[in-house]
Amino acid sequence: MSFFALCWSLLDGLAVTLLLTAGGSLVAIGLAWIAGLGRLSTHRVVRATAAVYVEVFRGTSALVQLYWFFYALPLLGVHLSPLVTGVVVLGLNIGAYGAEVVRGAIVSIGSDQREAAVALNMTRRQQLWLVIVPQALLRMLPPAGNLLIELMKATALVSLITLSDLTFRGMILRAETLDTVQVFGLLLLIYFGIGQALIVGVRALERRVAGRWHMGRAT
Repeated sequence: MSFFALCWSLLDGLAVTLLLTAGGSLVAIGLAWIAGLGRLSTHRVVRATAAVYVEVFRGTSALVQLYWFFYALPLLGVHLSPLVTGVVVLGLNIGAYGAEVVRGAIVSIGSDQREAAVALNMTRRQQLWLVIVPQALLRMLPPAGNLLIELMKATALVSLITLSDLTFRGMILRAETLDTVQVFGLLLLIYFGIGQALIVGVRALERRVAGRWHMGRAT
């Protein structure tokens, strides 16, 4: 089979992988902010809830989480499609790691910034969103980019819950053609390309955020 024919045969799986990456990333980003800020909350219940979520999903296997949501939840009356299960589990798993990135970046901002905000008579919310978060965001982006790449690579796990992603399509194609080297070589190139696209996107966002922050300080 020609190189272009192999690429064409993997398109359906690539679409599923990209959809999982995009959907899982949105879920992970949302949960990372919610749980990260929750861990810094002054309310004990909110803080404890966020901590339980982070520790459970960081401390257990993503594969076991995937199996639990796909095979155990239906026994409790909750039925999710394979695609929704993949998006939810990947988002929950990476979001737990992202929560620590958010929390760590916010905590790392010096107390002098908070003291300056207090001197300007800002409320606690204004201090957070106008002073702390814009600075912390720059520190969050590099590790956040790494987590997005980890999420993309973890999409290969969904082949174990009947979802025909890029890896699953590659396995089928290898069995059909017996061309192991070319098929898996192509898979490596595709995953590498997706990863590089994510890196370029995150770095572009870093430059944009840095530019706005420096512009804001200058004014």
